[in-house]
Amino acid sequence: MLVCVHGYPDNATLWEPVAELLADDFQVITYDVRGAGESDQPSRTSAYALDRLQEDFQAVVDQVSPDRAVHVLAHDWGSIQCWHFVTAPDLQDRIASFTSISGPSLDHAGYFMRRRNRAALKQLIHSWYIFYFHLPWLSELGWRRGWAHRAFNRLEKQHPDDNRSIGDYVNGMKLYRANVLPRLLRPARRHTDVPVLAVSPDADPFVTAPLQTEVARWAPNLTVKVIRGGHWIPRNDPGLVAGLVRDHTRKVARWET
Repeated sequence: MLVCVHGYPDNATLWEPVAELLADDFQVITYDVRGAGESDQPSRTSAYALDRLQEDFQAVVDQVSPDRAVHVLAHDWGSIQCWHFVTAPDLQDRIASFTSISGPSLDHAGYFMRRRNRAALKQLIHSWYIFYFHLPWLSELGWRRGWAHRAFNRLEKQHPDDNRSIGDYVNGMKLYRANVLPRLLRPARRHTDVPVLAVSPDADPFVTAPLQTEVARWAPNLTVKVIRGGHWIPRNDPGLVAGLVRDHTRKVARWET
């Protein structure tokens, strides 16, 4: 079974093309993260903390696969969440493998940024939008009035997605406000033995490759793939994503036999 976790500002429909391509390999499960799609939309920022998101993920896994570990595929904020899940001691035996695309652990990022070297500075420049998302009312207004859509589309063109709602854009900023600064300023030492495939698109305007891939100290069972493409690979090249997941999970199965 493969559980797919979408990022910001997407909802579960992001995975439909990938799920179709993997239908012969897995039972594919997708769900709307809180605040997105048809999920609940809590008004309190604290409701979007990673520990609350972990409770949602665990509820999904308990429902769809109570007796067997699941493979996990995640993108963007889905990957950020799933790094939290896969490094949680009480969830590691529930996850058979993790394919992460364009999303680091915030705790790992906290240690990465403390290096204060050229790679950390480059990532800080790429992360400018995080500071924008922390601005009260102005960042929400940008999505409602369309300014932010135009600005982000200049950074990376992507196939249009008519399934996103304004709520997906506005509610999802609470993910940043609830988690980024606390985790970066006070990172925890979070490790995992789960087999991880870290996929880094080489033209991602938001997340640099070193932040995503230099994590062997935290995830020793690590495979790294730097691929051609931009941030929204699941939407723009679902065939590539399906192939990466298929190869990674087959390798994990060989290790287990």
